[in-house]
Amino acid sequence: MPSSLPPLSARALALAQSFVRMNTVSANSNLELIHVVRDELQKLGVRSRLTYNADKTKANLFATLGEGKPAGVILSGHTDTVPWDGQAWSVDPLSGEVRDGKLYGRGSADMKSFIAVALAQAEAFLASSAPFAIHYAFSYEEEIGCFGVRELIADLRDAGIRPLACIVGEPTSMVPAIAHKGVYRYRCCVRGKEAHSSLTPQSVNAIEMAARLVGKLRDMAEGFEREEPRYAGFDVPFSTASVGQFHGGIADNVVPRDAEFRYEFRDLPTADAQAMQQQVLAHARTLEPAMQAVAPGTGFSFETICEIPSFLGSEQDPVTRLAQRLAGEPRTTLVAFGTEAGLFKNAGIPTVVCGPGSIVQAHQPDEYVSLDQLARCQAFMAGLAASREIG
Repeated sequence: MPSSLPPLSARALALAQSFVRMNTVSANSNLELIHVVRDELQKLGVRSRLTYNADKTKANLFATLGEGKPAGVILSGHTDTVPWDGQAWSVDPLSGEVRDGKLYGRGSADMKSFIAVALAQAEAFLASSAPFAIHYAFSYEEEIGCFGVRELIADLRDAGIRPLACIVGEPTSMVPAIAHKGVYRYRCCVRGKEAHSSLTPQSVNAIEMAARLVGKLRDMAEGFEREEPRYAGFDVPFSTASVGQFHGGIADNVVPRDAEFRYEFRDLPTADAQAMQQQVLAHARTLEPAMQAVAPGTGFSFETICEIPSFLGSEQDPVTRLAQRLAGEPRTTLVAFGTEAGLFKNAGIPTVVCGPGSIVQAHQPDEYVSLDQLARCQAFMAGLAASREIG
């Protein structure tokens, strides 16, 4: 991009700072931020659609700038952040401090600044002569499983709103990303039968049974690495499986009745994570007859923690070409992290991922986004307001 970009507006920076100062860790409410966006849009005569979680402590926001125009482009962002417990920050994570050309704070890169820059462009979008509308779609609970956006997409479907394209503003350093892996996480609970450790034949050892299933996951992971066709462009060009947590047992001389572990698959866009999970379930079922011969009621149970589908766009998609043109980037990229893009794509909305900042800074102590990146994002938005077509 040219170095002569207009500097980031004071309005966009002030909004970004105010959003960073709101503690919207996924465990907390995001309503403070959502209500600010709603109220700012209301001042401009724009109505917002809010969809809530079950207890009304969190909400998604969807708004259309350019009512009456054909459905257009979604600018998508999540309002929640990861926590910072135990991290060694040199600044207050909620400070929104600007220093040396960088905005610091949790969510500055991932991804409140994108939302702020988009909101700062609301008047320009309303005044735009572009032949399509701009939609804001700001969600809750992306960081823990992309839960909020599912409600938002369902609401759009029920309301008959059919956007033409979606730009997810996750931090890609303003290089359009056209693919990422999926993230599928599960919890497995094993119920055995306890006994004194001197009487092991009368017991079902939950840890040992869990270990057999963990071994199956390890075999699958090695099989992906050995046999799966490579997908060039990913840091790890094959699907992965891993166990992240394991708990079980109460004492050395008690055969454990209970064990629990959590595991995940990160599947290539060309792979099938549901089939992977079925392999795990099938293996568990082969272990249960021997367990239940000793003690009825023993066995395995599973809980889905999150299922974030992989995303696969295309360099030929009009929304990809639009993002390249607006970002001044001839390149596209693939990203390792999960986003809401796959859910939008699966809903029939052509999607690309493109936003300011780097994932290298996200989730880290002293998270930051450079003001230069935000200026590039601002130019991107201004170009969108001036666009005559998608693509």
